[in-house]
Order: sequence, then C-alpha cells, then structure tokens
Amino acid sequence: MPPIPGSGLAKGLAVTLRTMTKKTVTAQYPDTQPELPPRSRGVIALFEENCTVCMLCARECPDWCIYIDSHKETVPPAAPGGRERSRNVLDRFAIDFSLCMYCGICIEVCPFDALFWSPEFEYAETDILDLTHERDKLRDWMWTVPEPPALDPRAEEPKELAAARKTADKLRAQQEAEAARQAQDDTAREGDE
Repeated sequence: MPPIPGSGLAKGLAVTLRTMTKKTVTAQYPDTQPELPPRSRGVIALFEENCTVCMLCARECPDWCIYIDSHKETVPPAAPGGRERSRNVLDRFAIDFSLCMYCGICIEVCPFDALFWSPEFEYAETDILDLTHERDKLRDWMWTVPEPPALDPRAEEPKELAAARKTADKLRAQQEAEAARQAQDDTAREGDE
C-alpha cells in the first residue's frame, strides 16, 4: 500500500508536540555550572614550591608540551665550615594545552608532588597561541585542586607520616626533659638563696 501523502510530516509534528510537553534535560551551560565527578581531569596545576627543576615531567611528556627554564644559584653553607651548594631555580614553567593530550604522565612521574590535576575546564582562548599557560596561571589553578581522598581507616599509616610523628615525639620529649631540668635548676637556685 502506498504511503499517504504528508504522513511523514504528520509523524514529525507528532514527535515535536510530544517532546514540547516534557521537561528539558539540557543544562544551560554558561548559566548553570555542571557538577563534575570527584577527581575529574581538567588542567594541570603547578605547586611551584615543590618543583626542584628535575625536568622529569618535560622529558617524559609524549607531546613535548612542557617548557622549563632554570638557572643555578649558589647557596651559602648551612653551618660554619660547611661548603657552598648550588640549587636550581625555576625561571619558566609553561604548558602548551593546544598540544597536551591530558595523559597525566607528567603528574605520575613527578617525584616531588609539584603537579596536580585541577578540575578547572574553562580556559578556552580565541587564539591558539594563548593556550600556552605560564607558571602564574598554573599556580592559580592550584587553589582549585581538591583535597586527596581520605585514607582507609584500616590502611597502614604512610611511612613518611610515621617518621615525621616519631621525630616530633622525640623533639617533644627532649623539650620536656629540658624544661624539667631547667625547673629543677631554678628550684635548686632558689633553695641556695
């Protein structure tokens, strides 16, 4: 049986009328911010204080989109009679997000926890050359990095925390012993007078 002329148009209008009465599921993006899942990947943030300019992130990056410049400074000896040391000082740290494929290798290989995933995703630019973000912008994104998930209460305490706690307890015991010794000396002096 041949189709009735205009039946396709009627079917299309029926679909339109059916969907017009339903609530929309489209989020109006600029006005309504999306709820991102926890630990979502947006951009890479830099915690500059932890960066030792070891260059591992730049060497391991498969896209070669990390640019690092540094110079060496001489640090005076920490104790009298010690020797001077040299350390790297970060001059430039930039990531070209037009080349970055967001693999996270740079974050994984950083031995000093200087790079983190930030959930920030609104960094579009009108010019592709502006997608190379310098360390100031990367540092600003550090404030959007969420706290790491809490440790499982049944998990073993990290060795770093255990060592730090042991050192702190030892220092506290020394300070208490010194304070007790000082109080004893003060009491002995008062008795002599």
